[in-house]
Amino acid sequence: MASLQAVKVASSKHSAVTAFICANCARAGVAPFSVRPRPGRIDFDWPLPVEEIVVPCTGRLQPEHLLKVFEAGASLVCVIACQDDNCHYVEGCRRAGKRLDYVRGLLDQIGLGGDRLALFQLPGSAREDLAAGADQPQPVQVSPAEMAQQIQTIREAVAAKMQVLAPNPFYKPQEIADEVSAVEETDDNED
Repeated sequence: MASLQAVKVASSKHSAVTAFICANCARAGVAPFSVRPRPGRIDFDWPLPVEEIVVPCTGRLQPEHLLKVFEAGASLVCVIACQDDNCHYVEGCRRAGKRLDYVRGLLDQIGLGGDRLALFQLPGSAREDLAAGADQPQPVQVSPAEMAQQIQTIREAVAAKMQVLAPNPFYKPQEIADEVSAVEETDDNED
């Protein structure tokens, strides 16, 4: 799970969009857990700079993770979760949805706007992994063409949202540059 420190470091590079992506969505089922390789990453081929943070389950995201990215200046935060009926953690994507609704309310209250937080869903891999673990034929969820279309839809939705959103007022490029310089100077002095 990305810790708040990891979120802060990732955000310090500043990208107008940050995407938290479930490691289990949009991938084929694999062998049982004991011999499972790390899941491959989805290539979204974003049309703009996007900071991707892969998480084991979007249900583990806490409001502070999302708010920290906005505080660092992201104009849009996307959460890409598994579909409700195919989550490895059964209710992870539902928990993520409830937390996103809560954070949207907070963003509306502070005047930033809840429309800066988006939830997208892609097919999960829980059923496929269970079938692989039981040496059963893996159910086919969606074809590669359907998956490519779903990814294209997400990509287009993010690009369209960024065209209408004003820049995040919390983004202060000079402050971030000063923080990075201060950290680099501290690191140099420790040697």
